[in-house]
Amino acid sequence: MTRPMTAGVTGPAEFVRGSGPGLVLAHGAGSDIQDSFGTVIDRLAATNTVVAPDYPGSGGMPRSRTPLTLDGLADGLADAATRAGQQRFAVLGFSTGTAVAVRLATRHPERVTALVLSAGLAHPNARLRLLVRTWRRLAGDPESLAAFLLLLGWSPDWLDRRSGTEIDELAAAIGPALPAGADDQLDLLLRVDVRADLAALAVPALVVAGRHDLVVSGAHARELVDTIGHARLIELESGHALAAERPAEWARAVAEFLAEVTPAS
Repeated sequence: MTRPMTAGVTGPAEFVRGSGPGLVLAHGAGSDIQDSFGTVIDRLAATNTVVAPDYPGSGGMPRSRTPLTLDGLADGLADAATRAGQQRFAVLGFSTGTAVAVRLATRHPERVTALVLSAGLAHPNARLRLLVRTWRRLAGDPESLAAFLLLLGWSPDWLDRRSGTEIDELAAAIGPALPAGADDQLDLLLRVDVRADLAALAVPALVVAGRHDLVVSGAHARELVDTIGHARLIELESGHALAAERPAEWARAVAEFLAEVTPAS
């Protein structure tokens, strides 16, 4: 089911699929719901009511007129869940969306039942800041930016198994897929810091990491697990693009965790 957008709105628009316990998705920066989650959405909709909002500047949403904030995006996701009839829900965040998910849990603790933090971070370390600054500098050179994102976003093993034609097609698709609000979202990524939020989390949490992630390295997953304290960690044989490389494994890990921790209705 697709929900209509309202002109001038700066909060997320969303679509809703499936039935069962609520699950809200929080996508990455410079991305959108379809790009971040792909076929994982339909897999999860088999067992959950999936509420999938795009941030301002992604999907069909207009760019925000003011700088994006974690609080604003988190409250937007909570509002999207309310419109979908979900008062209590788990949250699945991907990449920068993990920080949005964490902030949602701390701002609306009575509503969030569990967190799945995938390929995510508590704050950008020096390496990730360099990556983001390079991305922004390459924005005026779409071909170079596509090559940069392709080489970092997918694992070397996955790329090595692609043909030259497949590599060229994937690179050509990256530029048109970048949302209008990509730079707004990258600006937010550079300001993200949810380390204080992590220590206060009381809900069950699963951290999913790509073993070969060259965007958000393993150091970030370890920080999430160590700071939360009670979180468990699962590593997939993947780069950053979990939805492209390991959709079935990612969806299965999420579904099994949620089935275990979701309160009975």
